Amino acid sequence: MTLVLIVDDVPAMAEQYAYDLTRLGEFDTLVATGGAAGLHLIETESVDCIILDLEMPDIDGFEVLRRLKQAGSDIPVIVYTGTGNYDRCIQAVRLGAYSFIDKAESMERVVQEIENALERRRLVSEVRSLRRSLGADSPLIGDSKVMRQLRESIERVAPIPSPVLVVGESGSGKELVARELHRLGGAADTRGRRSHDAPFIAINCAALPESLVESELFGHERGAFTGASTTRKGAFEAAARGTLFLDEIGELAPPVQAKLLRVLEQREVTRVGGNRTVGIHARFVAATNRDLDSEVSAGRFRQDLFFRINVHIVHVPPLRDRLSDLPALVHHFLISTCERFGVREKSVSSDALDILMAYGWERNNVRELRNIVERMVIASEGDEIQVTDIPDEIRNADHAAGLSPAATFQEQKAEAERRIVVAALERNGWHVTRTAADLGLADHSSLLKIMRRHGIERRET
Repeated sequence: MTLVLIVDDVPAMAEQYAYDLTRLGEFDTLVATGGAAGLHLIETESVDCIILDLEMPDIDGFEVLRRLKQAGSDIPVIVYTGTGNYDRCIQAVRLGAYSFIDKAESMERVVQEIENALERRRLVSEVRSLRRSLGADSPLIGDSKVMRQLRESIERVAPIPSPVLVVGESGSGKELVARELHRLGGAADTRGRRSHDAPFIAINCAALPESLVESELFGHERGAFTGASTTRKGAFEAAARGTLFLDEIGELAPPVQAKLLRVLEQREVTRVGGNRTVGIHARFVAATNRDLDSEVSAGRFRQDLFFRINVHIVHVPPLRDRLSDLPALVHHFLISTCERFGVREKSVSSDALDILMAYGWERNNVRELRNIVERMVIASEGDEIQVTDIPDEIRNADHAAGLSPAATFQEQKAEAERRIVVAALERNGWHVTRTAADLGLADHSSLLKIMRRHGIERRET
């Protein structure tokens, strides 16, 4: 049921609205006889829409709107007035109100306005969800604390043209981070203007044959070596004013490391077999799953190159440090996999999800999860993936997931609590009241507070 909160310092008016909205719109209603009481209910109850009086003696409607805006609330607010002063109503809309009505309006019109506000909120939520799924907003799925910190790091570094080193385990999503740095940062022209349609060039250093690394990175002239029948631009030139991403940079041989250092310092490249230098303007992002400090100490990686590329470091958390994001990741991979295979969308049973959340995902992180989801989609015959559809090596694993040793006690405690709450919500179909009872909490308000603390958004089912 939709819960509508009426905030008005005249109790008779608020109660009449509550009665009529329940009768005509079949809404659940709550009444607050003042701004302070209204803000308290908004914080403790799962309110879907607010009818707000602007003229109140303690905290007026304008202040309520300001505080909702500061809190980042997306609850639609409809202001009403009995004074006929529509300039003040327009001021309220500028502060974030969805619309305004006169207290003399028919209740049928009020009901329609609430339904319009709720429909708009639903559409905005769907668009946001679709953009996440398609990567238009961000390909980085999850709202755990470590993922929020990762996004903050990316947003801080993205506008800065200096080199970035992305550090993380294999399969944790380092290239996604590089693409997000590119998307948010754009590329700068000679006047400092940024373009978001500039190229993103990704090179996996570990996958390149040693004999072709220099040609791939720096390009070559015709006749530079056997088989070089034409002149070819390297990755630095191809990236133009966009982003060049070198994955697994720790795999480069020492001679190539020396040439890469020179290119980064001089901002120009010489093709293999050529003499002419070409200026480069691409933003440089590198990634590694190795400990480059140890590689430097062992003499396998140049210290001067290391200092050049780690101007800014972005750490990508392993999946085991954010297992509370796993249901959202599974949902995302299910949608994309079913769409790619042209099959009807599937879901995952709560028992199967519990097993996936208990697994450590240490071999290949998110990439391993994506592959497992694809295997489960193929293995399952029904619309819901069951425990029996999970591959044996996951289902029969004898080790439980644990956070990395680098996580502090407080970080481990917070992630464990978030994981417990997300798992319980999944078990109960994201029904807040049932989940609160399942967890032994006093009421659904207690659960909502925990959800807000951990950035867990309500999901419709």
